[in-house]
Amino acid sequence: MTLAKPRTHFERPPASDAVEPPEAHGVARDSVKLMIATPGGVVHGRFADLSEHLAAGDLLVVNNSATLPAAVDGIRGSAPIAVHFSTALDDHVWIVELRPATNATAQLRDVEPGERIGLPDGAALVVIASYPEPGVMGSRLWISRLAIEGDVTSYLGRHGRPIRYGHVPRPWPLSSYQTVFARRPGSAEMASAARPFSTALVASLVSAGIVLAPITLHAGVSSAEPGEPPVAEPFEVPPTTARLDGSGPRAGPRATRGRRTDHRLARRRRLAPVAARSDRRACAGGRGVWRSDRQRISMARIRRQRAAAPYPPAIPLSNRSHTASISLRA
Repeated sequence: MTLAKPRTHFERPPASDAVEPPEAHGVARDSVKLMIATPGGVVHGRFADLSEHLAAGDLLVVNNSATLPAAVDGIRGSAPIAVHFSTALDDHVWIVELRPATNATAQLRDVEPGERIGLPDGAALVVIASYPEPGVMGSRLWISRLAIEGDVTSYLGRHGRPIRYGHVPRPWPLSSYQTVFARRPGSAEMASAARPFSTALVASLVSAGIVLAPITLHAGVSSAEPGEPPVAEPFEVPPTTARLDGSGPRAGPRATRGRRTDHRLARRRRLAPVAARSDRRACAGGRGVWRSDRQRISMARIRRQRAAAPYPPAIPLSNRSHTASISLRA
């Protein structure tokens, strides 16, 4: 796979990293900066002014994924490490990232399939294979099989904490990593495009006739290395959202009126046909795994790798800028 090279280059001052939530220095969630790109040019404002750039009948698609406390302490041999739970592939089979314990500043480069990592409360994981491609030494991500009593989400709720990187000097509660739409736990890191929304802003949009419709896109760990392609992320488009978008099986002329916008998707781009064209195994009201290189994830291959791995004894704030953006295009 050949990765496209960026066409835009800019200098980012070191102090521009978001080292804390905006509320920590007196700025409300919906008062962060907002950049609006239109055919006529770029407009700068505040996120609280979003309704001024939308009209009654517009459809705003939002992500209802909730952030997991996806960082857990681990033991590798006798050395403490940090285990970042990224994405669930199957029952007790997860993609994980293994990092040094101190500030999680870099991934471990010498991980090998078959390694056993101890976890709190007598749990453990066994490394199965590198991800997304097997047989890659020094991989950042690994498929692992978990020996955890009960479901993994509940385990993370008891023993996990939000993933935090070196540019964030102090821990923040999980609530700082949730959006107002968060309903379905599954993101390793915050699906941050919706963080600037407040309950007051949502009420204002609804009162103005803006239609809000949810999708679920669980974000994995965001610490990709330079040149590393994006990896799969599970998503679901509810039938009601697909119909509102005009791409569902019962969509009619009314469904295509107005505009649809969010922080990722441009106006009038249909959700279901896009999913079908890119082989994401989803259509209107469907669900699947979004993989940018258009290759399907083989669960049969994962299960074969699980069977080959030894089983352990029986016994889941990376928003680096306070600036949001939307795109409104004909």
